[in-house]
Amino acid sequence: MLNLIVIVILSYLVGSIPTSILVTRWVKNVDIRNYGSGNAGGTNVMRVLGWKYGVFVILLDAFKGAIAVIFIARLYLGSFPFPNATPFDDFTLVQIIAGLAAVLGHIWTIFADFKGGKGIATALGFLMTLITVDMLLAIAVFAIVVYISKYISLGSIIAAVSVPVIVLVRENIFGAQIQGYQTILPFCVLVALLVIYTHRANLLRLINGKENRINFSKKK
Repeated sequence: MLNLIVIVILSYLVGSIPTSILVTRWVKNVDIRNYGSGNAGGTNVMRVLGWKYGVFVILLDAFKGAIAVIFIARLYLGSFPFPNATPFDDFTLVQIIAGLAAVLGHIWTIFADFKGGKGIATALGFLMTLITVDMLLAIAVFAIVVYISKYISLGSIIAAVSVPVIVLVRENIFGAQIQGYQTILPFCVLVALLVIYTHRANLLRLINGKENRINFSKKK
């Protein structure tokens, strides 16, 4: 269990790296939290600095989640304390815990007064390593929603909710036989709920018709 705690701490610290703050300070010597929506995430960087820097930050944030799952989770040495789990489920659960810790670090970063981004890109990075096909389909959902609505927040919410639905449908209707399905599905639901929570202010603005539409050009 001590080993698992170390993995959680390391994953949280990696997730806490404030990429959007670092990039905007490096590029323009400004604090992204003082511009745009005030959120320390890739979408706000896109609004303030343009789509190229925004995409760069999103990729870095996704990489944080992938690092937690691919590398940090492999530091686990013991057997997981659930007697009925298979060895595969044991490691899958460790990977998911590491990924979630990275997402929580991104949202509540210790390096920026516990005020970070909304966790979408980091969650994408860690889930992409576990359920690649399902996440590619969710990305397609995101792209379609954003293309039609021009609301990244709406696309993020619908894509996050679509992930457990896609996993459920592929496993039970199309017989995909997703490895670790019983372990992964509940955590996909948890991540979707977490994304909805971090986007609660966006939801209110969407309902009231006050949410900002995305602009892919650089703002002056």
